[in-house]
Amino acid sequence: MVRHLKLLIMLFVIFAFAKSSLATKEYPVPYPPFTPGIFPCMNCHSDLPRNKTKRVLKDMHQDIKVENHGDRWCYDCHDERNMDKLKLANGDQIKFEESYKLCGQCHGNILNDWKRGVHGKRTGSWNGEKQYLLCVHCHNPHNPPFKALKPDPAPIRPDATLLKPKYHNNKSH
Repeated sequence: MVRHLKLLIMLFVIFAFAKSSLATKEYPVPYPPFTPGIFPCMNCHSDLPRNKTKRVLKDMHQDIKVENHGDRWCYDCHDERNMDKLKLANGDQIKFEESYKLCGQCHGNILNDWKRGVHGKRTGSWNGEKQYLLCVHCHNPHNPPFKALKPDPAPIRPDATLLKPKYHNNKSH
């Protein structure tokens, strides 16, 4: 009985360690593509009052329109105490280089695909070090879906007579 208990405890410790090491794995990413002159945010926001009311921005950031993300506002993702950090749903602050964790809170299936190299771009060695592009390298974080594409016209169907089999009057066939 004691032997089984020791084995069970050992398996539990191994499983817990393996799970925690997978959960904390970091992914090497290049620096996010910020608009020039915008970052660090606290250069401007350190002296500004925090207005949590969702509204149309008029003085700065007029080009930012939060769309396709439901009823979201700046402070749902940006930390109001330190705008140079992002904020997870549990309140933890993360760096912009870890923004995949923020996106993954709602888009978990895509985050799993990204970690495995199925979604997004990943460079590096097959068995060695890899570098991942962040979600924001391809998707606008404030309006993430790709812009709608105008579909090309349908292909022109060949003349129906070309599709009919040709019959010979030759009896040998």
